[in-house]
Amino acid sequence: MGVAQSVRGSYLDLIDARRDELIALTQDLIRIPTLNPPGEAYLEICEYLAERLKKRGFEVQLLRAEGTPGDSDRYPRWNVIARREGGVPGKCVHFNSHTDVVETGKDWTKDPFGGELEDGKIYGRGACDMKGGLAASIIAAEAFIDARPDFAGAIEISGTADEETGGYGGVAWLAEQGYFDPSRVQHVIIPEPLNKDRICLGHRGVWWAEIETKGHIAHGSMPFLGDCAVRHMGAVLQEFETTLYPALANKHTAMPVVPEGARQSTMNINSFHGGQAEPEADFTGFPSACVPDSCRMVVDRRYLIEEDADEVRQEIVDILDKLTSERDRFSYELRELWQVSPTMTDEDAPVVRSVSKSIEQVLARKPEYVVSPGTYDQKHIDRIGRLKDCIAYGPGILDLAHQPDEWVGVDDMIDSAKVMALSLEDLLGA
Repeated sequence: MGVAQSVRGSYLDLIDARRDELIALTQDLIRIPTLNPPGEAYLEICEYLAERLKKRGFEVQLLRAEGTPGDSDRYPRWNVIARREGGVPGKCVHFNSHTDVVETGKDWTKDPFGGELEDGKIYGRGACDMKGGLAASIIAAEAFIDARPDFAGAIEISGTADEETGGYGGVAWLAEQGYFDPSRVQHVIIPEPLNKDRICLGHRGVWWAEIETKGHIAHGSMPFLGDCAVRHMGAVLQEFETTLYPALANKHTAMPVVPEGARQSTMNINSFHGGQAEPEADFTGFPSACVPDSCRMVVDRRYLIEEDADEVRQEIVDILDKLTSERDRFSYELRELWQVSPTMTDEDAPVVRSVSKSIEQVLARKPEYVVSPGTYDQKHIDRIGRLKDCIAYGPGILDLAHQPDEWVGVDDMIDSAKVMALSLEDLLGA
């Protein structure tokens, strides 16, 4: 056995030996309820990660993204970045994981923040998306460092805020501060749950907007004296059904988006508010008789690399302008909320080649190259950081994300940690 094979074997053995430690770490992370919104326990999880990584020789920074969307003294947007220098100068590999999780929702049979281990699965909100991936990256990096303390370059591990709501208090802010500048970081792996035998090269684009139709308030018994904004919005919905949705269904991409249904353009109606506000939960009265003078709808449009953001916006504007010309007293406002272009890393990029080779060594099969249907923090690393050598790779089954009884498999985390460690050897071990 050659020296390289011996080193690889030693840290792969270390990962197997740290199975119980990996389970305990994942459970600890799940038990910190980092719900977003509103952004709870961010400092708690960052301090937990900082304490662990400091003990392993990492230099740690706790960074608050002050002034970003959602940041407040009650819910500060905290991030942690830990860096471990090798024996000689070289490239830097950065593992980035978001620490926030979405609401639990209904229909759980397990404690959403219990981290229960059953039949080789760890259950809890964020187990799959993506605290299992964060834990796997930490175990991989620690095992690699123990077996190869003389590695060339540096390893970074970050836990960042707000990915579930756009990442503006996390990776976007860090990128603006220069933490993902290609002069200090060269390779990025984001352990999102895309399945352990897949490499995610990027994601579709996203365009969010709020449409408001205007009306005129009047007594509900005399609606003819008013102008119902909800009915105007109904006309918008009808145009969506008859013209826009069929057009989107006919737009297809060459990007390897998963699942198959996301290889076309899509649009989700995220929310719909018309008329009086919902009463407080303990209010026992009745609504007043009023004609709604405003109706608001938020749309979540996902688009393809073959499309242009201006084209995506214009499709909506054309429908609204058509209704303005055809429908009596129809008026609207369109407010763009946020937009991110599609991104896709080249299959020949260094981090793609390294992770691909490592998957073949660990799983004895070639990886599948995929693109995510939704965006994740690669968008900011690419767009703001101008760092192109970035992928998502991690344990977990994508379809379990945001579901009740979310779980991550222990064997999948072990295998993914081995892939990450092998990738570190390939990128930094020389």
